[in-house]
Formats: sequence, C-alpha cells, structure tokens
Amino acid sequence: MRQELISWDDFEQVELRVGTIVEVHDFPEARKPAYRLTIDFGEAIGLKKSSAQITTRYEKEQLLGKQVIGVVNFPVKQIGPVQSECLVTGFYHPDGSVILAVPDQAVPNGSKLG
Repeated sequence: MRQELISWDDFEQVELRVGTIVEVHDFPEARKPAYRLTIDFGEAIGLKKSSAQITTRYEKEQLLGKQVIGVVNFPVKQIGPVQSECLVTGFYHPDGSVILAVPDQAVPNGSKLG
C-alpha cells in the first residue's frame, strides 16, 4: 500500500497528546459498540470527551487511569448524542477490533508526541 507523502509541517499541525482516562461510560446509543470517555489532557488542554469503539478488547475498569494518545485539535464531531472533542488513537487488529496506542511509560498529561 503506497501512501501520499506529507510534509513535516503537515505532521506538526496534528496535536497528538497524552491524556489519562478519568471516566468511562457505556454508549448504548452508538451504532457500533462503544464507550464514552472523559480524558484529562493536563492543565493547558483540560478535559475532553470522546467515544471509542474499543469494547471488544477493553473492559471499563481496565480503562480508568489508562494513559492514551489522542488528537486534540480536530473540530468537535457529533456522534449520536455525544460531542466528541478528541480522537483516541489505536491500531486495527486483523479481526477488526482496536488496540489503543499508549505510551509504554507514564508521562505528564498533555505531553506532545513528536
């Protein structure tokens, strides 16, 4: 699979930041099974809400306190009754489930991936 190349400036525009999941709720209104998440991206960015289709591999209890990598500078997107304020990143497994992209060591919330 060949992808179109982007410039370094393009990459720098994407704000990939670390945040800690502080709330996890079921999202029964979603078309596909998902959770509603509240993620703490630190003092400068604050709390952001998102939905994530990660119910196949993660229980709610596993997610509380977990650090994740999210895109924090997308516009708000309406997903059913939820306004998603960030995109939680992950990798697609061959079975279609999502495995979260996470730091392998704890870092301060709001730290930028680069």
